[in-house]
Amino acid sequence: MDLEKAVSWDRIKSILLKDYPVGQKKVGKKAYPPLFLFKCLLLQKWFKINSDPELENLINDRHSFQAFLGLSSMENSPDHSTFSIFRKRLTKGKFELIVGDILNQFSDQGLTINEGIAIDARIVKSASRPASNKTLEKRRARRARRETPEGKIDKNGNPIKFSRNIESNWVTKNEKHYYGLKEHASVDAKYGFVLATALSPASVHDTNYFSYCTLYSRHIKYALSIVYADKGYAGEPNRTFLAMNKLKDGIMRKDTKTAKLTRHEIERNKKISKVRYIVEQYFGLSHLQDNGQRALFTTIDKNNMDIWFRQVALNIKRGLNIFKKRAAVA
Repeated sequence: MDLEKAVSWDRIKSILLKDYPVGQKKVGKKAYPPLFLFKCLLLQKWFKINSDPELENLINDRHSFQAFLGLSSMENSPDHSTFSIFRKRLTKGKFELIVGDILNQFSDQGLTINEGIAIDARIVKSASRPASNKTLEKRRARRARRETPEGKIDKNGNPIKFSRNIESNWVTKNEKHYYGLKEHASVDAKYGFVLATALSPASVHDTNYFSYCTLYSRHIKYALSIVYADKGYAGEPNRTFLAMNKLKDGIMRKDTKTAKLTRHEIERNKKISKVRYIVEQYFGLSHLQDNGQRALFTTIDKNNMDIWFRQVALNIKRGLNIFKKRAAVA
């Protein structure tokens, strides 16, 4: 099965066009359809293209890219600034609809996705070097001023561009110190589809995003069954959350001050660890294919947009590979 058959692009087009009117000006730059630009940014993820200018050059150079985009050899790629502008027009809600639609398309083609999910978190190194607390306080004060109309322009009346990172912070893990963010993710335990992903400052505890990752994993029409997680998520609050939402508890247990793990709990942990590895597999693959362990931008909002594109790109690629394997066996 090829990419055009695995995914109904018209459905994604409908989602993108909602609240996104395409310009009709007869002068000035060409108005590119949102689906066209969306596909461009998927190519960027699939082929590990590190910058928008490089993406622009490769679209102009590669016939395979042009064929996928429906671009003739006589037409040029959009200017690299167009990609940046397009990203700013997308929202989390839009990505949720797109991710859900793609997964539902795969489900309709026979993939059982919601049997269970695995949740975990990893450190994402900051795009910039750390600063002292005193410097950070000064930057926060300047940032507050920038929220005012006067603070958004320079002395010549031009918009000010800001790039310093004040959303990353420090965390210690396994006696090593890291400065950056933390990616919280949930992954389909059967096929490895990325169901939910979001960033926070690195110091935020993993368990704070347990309910978020669970709730934002429910994309398809079939009910979620079980949630797997390591010992870092153990505790009564998360177990209660699962019970209230009628979800099976797949959280590993850990020793407490008053009780050691029983033999049954140890064996249970071993069985869970054989399933929840799949979320670590996602972290490893995204690091190899997309440098996922380092942030590209200096704000959480921009980096969230980046990982959401990665989520869509990985899911489409994984679905296509599964269908190809099935076709080869048939």
